[in-house]
Amino acid sequence: MQNILFDFIAKYITLNEEEKDALTSLSLFHSVKKGTVLLEAGQKTKNSFFVLKGCIRTFYIQDGEEKTTAFYTELDALTPPCVITQTPSDYTISCVEDSILSISHSDMEAEINRQFPKFDIMCKMLSEELLAKERIDFDTFKTSSPEQRYLNLLQTRPDLIQRVPQHQLASFLGIQPPSLSRLRARLLEKDKS
Repeated sequence: MQNILFDFIAKYITLNEEEKDALTSLSLFHSVKKGTVLLEAGQKTKNSFFVLKGCIRTFYIQDGEEKTTAFYTELDALTPPCVITQTPSDYTISCVEDSILSISHSDMEAEINRQFPKFDIMCKMLSEELLAKERIDFDTFKTSSPEQRYLNLLQTRPDLIQRVPQHQLASFLGIQPPSLSRLRARLLEKDKS
């Protein structure tokens, strides 16, 4: 698993053996079972997550209903905003599948960045990339119909269709599960014509 992480890091910076050894010594890798809650709304955390294998999601509870806002799969990183603000989390993070995660702690990251300044450079590059991606995703969501959102999902993240329960997928698309079923049926009819 560490090679997956090292390959990902290599897209941003080159690691020498000392830096690889420092990362390896941190016990970053954790196997987590499907259904495990990594962060409960209302809790504080200093943990950031990097998905090596599996799928995790973020969701809010509104009026007793789960509202899924994101799915994170292989090579996706998630630093909950509460890590930065040092306030309780507004949302919950849970595992949709059995997953292998790299879990780091903000104090650990600060120490690594102090010892090896190039990690700080990589973190800034990654943060800028993630911020731009989230802005594009948000704008696309706000300007799309449910059908366009579903078609976009089929094009950009087709694996989620098979990996994620339909009620979570519907919530992510901003619709109810019966509406998603009707939407899928309508699109199938269009394909047949």
